[in-house]
Amino acid sequence: MKHTLIELLQNYFPQAPEEQIYKKQMLDFAQKYPDCFERSLAVGHFTGSAWLLNQDKTQVLFLHHAKFDKWLQLGGHCDGDPDVLAVAIKEAQEESGINRIVPISDEIFDIDIHAIPASSKNQEHYHYDVRFLLQVVGDELIVQNNESKELRWFGKKRNELPSQDRSIVRMFDKWVLPP
Repeated sequence: MKHTLIELLQNYFPQAPEEQIYKKQMLDFAQKYPDCFERSLAVGHFTGSAWLLNQDKTQVLFLHHAKFDKWLQLGGHCDGDPDVLAVAIKEAQEESGINRIVPISDEIFDIDIHAIPASSKNQEHYHYDVRFLLQVVGDELIVQNNESKELRWFGKKRNELPSQDRSIVRMFDKWVLPP
């Protein structure tokens, strides 16, 4: 059964203090802006991301983002689609070149709110990022596209993580050290 973003957020009970704050901010944002899934909403918008695991769940896929020049989880803009899980799957497929991707759970894995710097096309704004735990179900090879400088699988060794960003480490810990 598909749930609305509001339902998904209401049913998400994060442990991390920052996520507790993000949850309230996301609920307020979604209720304040009916166009919160549109990239055209200049103050910010919802995005869907994937913590994408390989078939045996021993590795996670990261991309070295071409525009931001840093390692990130796969994901992107909702572009009007309120089904953030479907967005996370679509973005993971597009950015990895892997078609057979399924959710491990249809519940939220992690949430984050982060600033996107101003560019020639956009003012500084916020991404209200809803992340899901996904898994590859085939043996397809990854195919890099123009959004990334590189795609690479990483294992469960924290010292090999390509980023020490708090939100990346938080997702890593949830994956490696589940409650």
